[in-house]
Amino acid sequence: MARSTRPSGEAAKLRRGFGLLGALGVLLVAGGVIGLLYTAFATLTSMLLFGWLLLIGGVIGLAHAVQARGTNFFWLGVAVAALNIAAGVVVIRRPEAAAEALAMFAALLFLTGGLFRLVGSLVVRGPQMGWTLLQGAFDLVLGILVLGTWPSSRYVMGTLFSLALLFDGLGLIATGFGGRRIVGMVTERVGDGGAGQAAGKGATKPVQPE
Repeated sequence: MARSTRPSGEAAKLRRGFGLLGALGVLLVAGGVIGLLYTAFATLTSMLLFGWLLLIGGVIGLAHAVQARGTNFFWLGVAVAALNIAAGVVVIRRPEAAAEALAMFAALLFLTGGLFRLVGSLVVRGPQMGWTLLQGAFDLVLGILVLGTWPSSRYVMGTLFSLALLFDGLGLIATGFGGRRIVGMVTERVGDGGAGQAAGKGATKPVQPE
């Protein structure tokens, strides 16, 4: 009985874990849809979140540098922490200007990433060549569009943030439901295999002569 109940318990844990992934994906998709509907609010929210993360990270880094005083890491840690704190304060005080600057940086990343994907797919010619070419072309077009509307592209970061939430949520939903399905199929096969082995043993059991 211990052998039969242990796999089922582990399968139940896996199913619950994949279910939690799917639920988290639903929340991310909902946040992404809301962000796409209110891109200005999403831009402001993402910039404030980014600024506070920089500020908190800078404070933690400064505390860590103070603890490591007397070592070669001290001045480097203080410099990095000061830069993070200063950047966090600037982003929190001027979120719109920070969004425009990050929009320019994102456009350059899209352009360079699209070029690398296009050239890499043409050179390597792997099995995913068509998909890589499509992604590279999409990145190039997106970078050109962002550069064409800059510096008035204050909604870019909110849109990108919302799209990231949306696609990450869809990926988690697919992983969660796919994982639950695979666990169910494996559990059914293991159960059928155990039942078949038991039936085989019963069929091959010799009959005692009377």
